[in-house]
Amino acid sequence: MSTSHDYHTLSDESHDELYEQEREAQRLSIRENAKHVMRESGLAEMLQSINKNLLKGRGHFEEYDSMVLFRWGTHSTRRHMWIEVRGSSILFRLHPHRKCASAAPVCDGEYHTLTGAMWSDREFLKAELKKYYDRPVAETSAD
Repeated sequence: MSTSHDYHTLSDESHDELYEQEREAQRLSIRENAKHVMRESGLAEMLQSINKNLLKGRGHFEEYDSMVLFRWGTHSTRRHMWIEVRGSSILFRLHPHRKCASAAPVCDGEYHTLTGAMWSDREFLKAELKKYYDRPVAETSAD
């Protein structure tokens, strides 16, 4: 015979399981969108080209659901580019700074954001990527 306590326990367990399934589905959706934007923009190929041609394969990538961390350098000269995808926009994280005056990329003082219309211009995206590669974020020894 089932008691009301047993019913609530089962109900809570199935609710938790459903919640976890929804979270996982949302995470996978975000991940697939980021992969799509990285491929569609050509950014993934550009980053691989930098690693192959300029760094001679010495860089490495850390991939997350909607972010790529591209690192290179030695212990004392470690550098990185932190790139996020939010919706259809690509964000390059920078050291906190004053907002830039130019309209493209959009600047909030911490990220440069390239909208879909901006990154669809491959030459603009290449020029921006070159700026971030030429002046990457230096990592502190705590990183």
